[in-house]
Amino acid sequence: MVSRSPVPSELTLRSNLATLTLDPAHQPELTLSPRLAELTPGSACHPEMTLSPGSTELTLDPAHQPEDTPAPNLAELTLEPVHCRPELLDACADLINEQWPRSRASRLHSLGQSSDAFPLCLMLLSPRPTPEVDPIVVGHARLSRVLDRPQSLLVETVVVARALRGRGFGRRLMEGLEAFAQARGFRRLHLTTHDQLQFYAHLGYQLGEPVQGLVFTSQQLPATLLRVFPRAPSPRPPCKAPSLTVQTASRAPKGPSLPPPPPLPEPLTTSPPPPAGPPPQSLLETQYQDLRGCPIFWMEKDI
Repeated sequence: MVSRSPVPSELTLRSNLATLTLDPAHQPELTLSPRLAELTPGSACHPEMTLSPGSTELTLDPAHQPEDTPAPNLAELTLEPVHCRPELLDACADLINEQWPRSRASRLHSLGQSSDAFPLCLMLLSPRPTPEVDPIVVGHARLSRVLDRPQSLLVETVVVARALRGRGFGRRLMEGLEAFAQARGFRRLHLTTHDQLQFYAHLGYQLGEPVQGLVFTSQQLPATLLRVFPRAPSPRPPCKAPSLTVQTASRAPKGPSLPPPPPLPEPLTTSPPPPAGPPPQSLLETQYQDLRGCPIFWMEKDI
């Protein structure tokens, strides 16, 4: 026979770091030493962890917690001229160059030409998150005067930050341009586009004819002088052929008169001439091209 020792009713394990006591008559108890944590199960509550003062502490600073940057609120956006916010020139140049790469110096020079006398560059800005931070440049557009159309403006370089597209900021930018132009007495906007016809059509723009924007305006140059450049020279009046009847009669020798010449043949029937003006456009085809030879659509809207 093999004798078995009785099972002890209490088992105690001791070490320098922990004391584990198992007692069938009592609930398990865990004690850590040195005291870094105490785990005490309750009858009606979940186990509770208590951190004691010691060599290790966990500190959470709300100021350093990661936060998601919210998208700008459409109702809080503002439209301001570039020349009124020179501190944002660099940010505006980066925004435009993200869509149309160009040398930074050339872009800054172009933006630096903005003035109340046109051309005028406008920025769509979000409010400042904090007083120490500059506003975010959400979008940009440029307005120029139109030759021979004193109540029209040409809209160019329309762009919205790539990360904010598809959220209504483009529509907000165009609505702001229309309000800005209308408040200054203009009644029509013109623009060109390669692939955004549906976007502008939803805003009320229709296909139109090309116009010429003025790169600069000056009070020293009269409008009558500026109108001369795009116009073709006036055609000269047709010269009349000299009459040869008298000369022929004076040089004709004396004698019997010659018989009259035979009648001219009947003119052949030709097709009617094509209608004057440019051929009609559609949202799928256009007869206009840009400087690179790519198809371009001219659109306009009364405001």
